[in-house]
Amino acid sequence: MNRISQAFSRGKAFIPYITCGDPSLEVTEQLVYAMADAGADLIELGIPFSDPTAEGSVIQAASKRALDNGTTTDNIFKMVKKVRKNLGIPLIFMTYANVVFSYGTERFIKRAAELDMDGLILPDVPFEEKEDFAGMCRKYGLDLISMIAPTSEERISMIAEEAGGFIYCVSSLGVTGVRSNITTDIGHMISLVKKSRNIPCAVGFGISTPEQAAEMSRQCDGVIVGSAIVKLCGEYGKNCVPYIAEYVKKMKEAVQGIL
Repeated sequence: MNRISQAFSRGKAFIPYITCGDPSLEVTEQLVYAMADAGADLIELGIPFSDPTAEGSVIQAASKRALDNGTTTDNIFKMVKKVRKNLGIPLIFMTYANVVFSYGTERFIKRAAELDMDGLILPDVPFEEKEDFAGMCRKYGLDLISMIAPTSEERISMIAEEAGGFIYCVSSLGVTGVRSNITTDIGHMISLVKKSRNIPCAVGFGISTPEQAAEMSRQCDGVIVGSAIVKLCGEYGKNCVPYIAEYVKKMKEAVQGIL
C-alpha cells in the first residue's frame, strides 16, 4: 500500500492545495509543515503557470504573484527536497501540461520521483491524451491522478479503470473558486466510479466552509480545498501560516464529522 492509499485508509481525507511561491517558497515550506500538523492527509502543491485555464481569479492571482516572485520549477523542487527530509505526508504536484513539456516530460517526472513525490495532476490533459504522461508516471512510480466532471458520465468507468491514486471529482462546471452552493449529484458520480473500481474518490472545486466539507465527506472518501486557502495566502501574505493552519484544522474536523 503506497502513501496515497494509506492516507485514505485512515478515514475521510482532507486535502489542501497551495500555490508554491505564494507569498514565497520559504512560506510555502512552512505551510506544508503547518497543514500536516493541523491534520491534512495529503497536500497538493501547485506549480504556477502563466495561463492556468482551470483556475478562477484567486488561484490565477496567486500564480502571478508566485511567478513575479521569481518562482521556478527547479526552485520548487529544491523546496520539496527540504520538506521530504522532515515530512512523510503524501505530496502531489498539480500543474499544467506546458510546464511539464517545457521542462521535459521524462526529466520532470523522474525528478519528481527522485524527490519522493507521490503523484501528479494535470487538469488540462484530457483522458484520451494522457498516455505520454501516464507511461512516464508508471515508469517512475508516480500516480497520475485522473479528474472526472459532471459532464463525464459516459466516460467515468473508463477513466476509473485506468486511474492512479484516487479520482478527483470536480463538483462544479467551470473553474476553481469558492461557491455558496454545490448542486451537482456527487453521489451519482461516485457510484459510477465505484461500480467500475474500488478507488478512493475526493471532491474538489468550490468547497470552502466546514459545513460544505462535512456534507461532501458523507458522500465521498476525501475533500479537496484550494481557493479558500490560497485566498488566505493573498490576504495575509507572509503572516498567513497560523490562519491557514487553523482553517485546515477546522476543515479536517468537519470531514471527520466533528462540527
